[in-house]
Amino acid sequence: MNTIAEILCSDFQSKGSRFLGFLIPRKLFDTTLKELKDSHPKAVHFVYAYRFVQGNQIDERFSDDNEPRGSAGMPVLNVLRGEDLVDVAMVVVRYFGGVLLGVGGLVRAYSKSVLLCVELGKKNGTIFPFEFCKSIVLECPYGLLGRVEYLAKQLAITLEKEDFLEKTIKIKLFGNLKNIDTFLGIYEQDLKFRS
Repeated sequence: MNTIAEILCSDFQSKGSRFLGFLIPRKLFDTTLKELKDSHPKAVHFVYAYRFVQGNQIDERFSDDNEPRGSAGMPVLNVLRGEDLVDVAMVVVRYFGGVLLGVGGLVRAYSKSVLLCVELGKKNGTIFPFEFCKSIVLECPYGLLGRVEYLAKQLAITLEKEDFLEKTIKIKLFGNLKNIDTFLGIYEQDLKFRS
């Protein structure tokens, strides 16, 4: 599985209709879709599809946005599946050019929008392997805080201090599964050593 870290864009025309493609990281989907609708008031369709990891499963959705059924959202979703992309959304903004493309023409055009974004991502290295991540909360003795911060930095784990208690500090850690497991193994050894 692969994902992206930044928005990738495409732009092409087919028989007068203009197709603007935006391959979007999961965290930016809602705001980007709203911004696109605000900044393209004359566009006639905002087709989208997404594949988001939810626990052990992939949640998939799509919208044809009033294009003929099966001609827009599903082809976009099928390209995302074929490229094995997760935690991404694809929005295609269409400006109608006055010529009907037919279902086959729409399928080709919407698919091409995604493929152009994917091609750009492969070319510039912004598509990379997806890693399963997890978040944990633990209470750390104040005496170990410096060590914990150093360890988190070395393992590329995000650390947030949540609550300062009498003898401990409550911290939240977020990172890929392997690094979190490595962190916990070392942390447990440090706790035993301090005892």
